Amino acid sequence: MTLLIACRKIKKDGFADGLRALDASLDVRIWPDAGDLAGIRYALVWKPPEGVLARLPGLRVIFSIGAGVDNVLSDPDLPDVPLVRFVDPNLTMRMSEYVCLHVLMHHRRMRDYGELQSQAQWKEFLPQPGANELRVGVMGLGVLGLDAVEKLRMLGYQLAGWSRSQKQIDGIECFAGDEGLKPFLARTDILVCLLPHTPGTEGMLNAALISGLAQDGPLPGPVLINAGRGKLQVEADILKSLDDGGLWAASLDVFEEEPLPPASPLWAHRQVIITPHNASISDDMAVCRYVANQIARHERGEPLENVVDLSQGY
Repeated sequence: MTLLIACRKIKKDGFADGLRALDASLDVRIWPDAGDLAGIRYALVWKPPEGVLARLPGLRVIFSIGAGVDNVLSDPDLPDVPLVRFVDPNLTMRMSEYVCLHVLMHHRRMRDYGELQSQAQWKEFLPQPGANELRVGVMGLGVLGLDAVEKLRMLGYQLAGWSRSQKQIDGIECFAGDEGLKPFLARTDILVCLLPHTPGTEGMLNAALISGLAQDGPLPGPVLINAGRGKLQVEADILKSLDDGGLWAASLDVFEEEPLPPASPLWAHRQVIITPHNASISDDMAVCRYVANQIARHERGEPLENVVDLSQGY
């Protein structure tokens, strides 16, 4: 069995060493040193060079190193073989940690207290509602969104979720589709976005959406937390909303252009928390174990897990 690792802007040797240690029968190659392309049956990729995968006539399965697969689907010559996204409890927990951390950061006014600390000001009281008074809405109810909702539920927030198709979650108000978006936003004080990047979600976090968020909540204004994909957000609209009061604060882990350019005004905005697309980073050995297990299943004739619906993009 032969697997090709084809990645840009990410280390490769760690994955190769890990896979070889897990399965000595696996012939692991790293692009561009791929040898005979005809014998390659599996590919592990992250932002693969366009056209590489189409050059593999014997390719059976593509594995994405991350939970998101837009980096693979952007290849116009993508072969018609199963694309498997990475799903792992550690990855899921990391995302839930990030979401809970940033919901609490804004809820408990930590950005404001940090500003007061920088000025050596002792100000005991800033208005902070109880969690049960605060309405948190999660966009995207896949594996990551569902776990984040469950963790936030334990903290006592009023929770709702929105997804493209209708979901049923005990104790959580669920909205779906275009008709459900407006009422979902209208009851949301803190918006958490965990949606994938698809043609239908690109540019979705724009002025029109932000203007639909609740303006009657217990915080000084609505909050946006985006740990999904940078192409979902229109940064000029976010900045304008922050300046005109449509948004009170934002936590952004992803950006239209990455790395975020030093000249971006987001860096200096006092109500923006920036993290460098590290909300939930895949552990190398967890990826290796996952891929080795999926290959073993496929070789035994068992169904692959977490196969992407190419028509939906996730």
